[in-house]
Amino acid sequence: QVQLVESGGGLVQPGGSLRLSCAASGTIYSTYTMGWYRQAPGKQRELVATITSGGTTNYGDSAKGRFTISRDNAKNKNTVYLQMNSLKPEDTAVYYCNHKAFGFSDWGQGTQVTVSS
Repeated sequence: QVQLVESGGGLVQPGGSLRLSCAASGTIYSTYTMGWYRQAPGKQRELVATITSGGTTNYGDSAKGRFTISRDNAKNKNTVYLQMNSLKPEDTAVYYCNHKAFGFSDWGQGTQVTVSS
C-alpha cells in the first residue's frame, strides 16, 4: 500500500498560479504511474495529469497548455508536482493525488484549490 500526502492547495485569484505537491511513501515499485485528478462539486472526478516512472506525461484537456506535471525520483523522495498557471474559476475543485502500480490504486486525501477574486 502507498500513502500519499498532498499539499499546496489554497485560494488564488484568476490568472494566478499554484504548485501542488504529492509525497508518496510505503511500497513504491520501480514501475508506476502517479498523477492528479480533480472533482468539483456536483461533477465527476476527472483526469488532470499523469506521469509514469519513465517520465511519460498525459494531460486532460482542461490542463493542456496551462499545467505541468513533474516528478522527483531521487532516492526516498517519490514526489510529484503539479504546476498550475493561468488559473480560472472553473479550475476550482478538490485535487487528488493518485498512485497506480500492478493493478493497485491509492488515493490521497485531497487538497482544495479555489480560484476566485
